[in-house]
Amino acid sequence: MSDREAHLVELVDDGGRPCGETTVAAAHQPPGQLHRAFSVMLVDPDGQVLLQRRAAVKTRFPLRWANSCCGHPLPGESLDEAANRRLREELGAGPVELTEVGVYVYYAEDPASGRVEFEYDHVLRGEFRPGAPLLPDPAEVAELRWADPAALAADLEADPRAYSPWLGGVVNCLLRPADPAPSAAVPSGVPTDDAPERSGGR
Repeated sequence: MSDREAHLVELVDDGGRPCGETTVAAAHQPPGQLHRAFSVMLVDPDGQVLLQRRAAVKTRFPLRWANSCCGHPLPGESLDEAANRRLREELGAGPVELTEVGVYVYYAEDPASGRVEFEYDHVLRGEFRPGAPLLPDPAEVAELRWADPAALAADLEADPRAYSPWLGGVVNCLLRPADPAPSAAVPSGVPTDDAPERSGGR
């Protein structure tokens, strides 16, 4: 088990209230345990969003394109602190100003590894300063690219398997930040064939 797989995550109920803790590894074993997570999308002044292609060694959805940075706050850790910590670790970036633009719950099974994502996800918009350094960790990130969010939303519909199952929901929250209500989760244990990976619009 990697060091990160041994980190603690905060278990939550359907309303996002803390109800315990467990390790990253345990939370992602089938049928999954609902836990708090965050997804950061860095946005430049022209409205372009930074995507990362997840490294091949990732235990869940490797080599899929995803948002700029993801992670789990430690129990009791603030979202801002946790997100900036992961931005530094994954991308060599930050600290950046973060704004929460939505929350939603999603469930997805990785058909390759059998691991499960069942997360209460806080979507955070980060303002990227032009010229700020990006030094991605190759153990986390295979490559980076900038994308227009509207074009990205269309491509997610056309070729969803190229992307992580949560990215659609992140983009949806980014484009429609006025709706803070969490999306309904697909019940745990639903096979991938019956539960689209982009459940909850993510």
